[in-house]
Amino acid sequence: MKVVIQCGGMGTRLRPYTMVLPKPLMPVGTKPVLELLLRWLRRNDIQDVYITTGYLAHLIRSFCGDGRQWDMRIKYTEEREPLGTIGPLGLLREELDETFLVINGDILTDLSITAFADCHRSFGGLVTVASARRHTKMEFGVIEQIGGRIVGFKEKPVLSNLMSMGIYCMDPKIMKHIPSGIPFGFDDLILCMLGRGLPIFSFPHEGLWLDIGRVEDFQSAQQLSWDDQLPAFEHAIAPEQVAAE
Repeated sequence: MKVVIQCGGMGTRLRPYTMVLPKPLMPVGTKPVLELLLRWLRRNDIQDVYITTGYLAHLIRSFCGDGRQWDMRIKYTEEREPLGTIGPLGLLREELDETFLVINGDILTDLSITAFADCHRSFGGLVTVASARRHTKMEFGVIEQIGGRIVGFKEKPVLSNLMSMGIYCMDPKIMKHIPSGIPFGFDDLILCMLGRGLPIFSFPHEGLWLDIGRVEDFQSAQQLSWDDQLPAFEHAIAPEQVAAE
């Protein structure tokens, strides 16, 4: 299976760190998150990877090279202007000729790619989204009202939501829904598909998922106990952990 890793963003939420390094090269433990991601893919028998780049692209190319150090084959695209999270796929229309994965370049997970891909094929749809449940504690009291009259009140409730993990399994036919040369995000793709009545599926994951896109999450990743560049799961952040804890 071919995998596209999205590494073109500027990582503004991680500034000032990302003024020097692109977000995928930020260190977690002793290695950049992108290397940990590539090692995870290789353990899942992935060898063909496309890395989409933009901001500080030369640093990502210099670090990863052609991928031979991980027994992988890595190719690159470069955005002259930001194309969003899904727009860069338009640069790979000729390459993505079979079921493929799209992964954000700033996540860590123990998701089984085989189980994920098998589930996608069983659904028979164009897109399957890997998802994880998160419980978020609100910082304020929440009012329920009808016509201006308060009918309920909850003091700092905990909300439960199913979150996109930033990992997608896609059929090549999805490409006809992705415009070329303009910014196009995953939200744009989902809304486009929903508007056309096209089914989208979810694959729930109950294991490790950590997005280092925010400073607090990046700092949390440093607290994990690492063994052969994988977090020791008994110390990992569990999906049910309250986000505002």
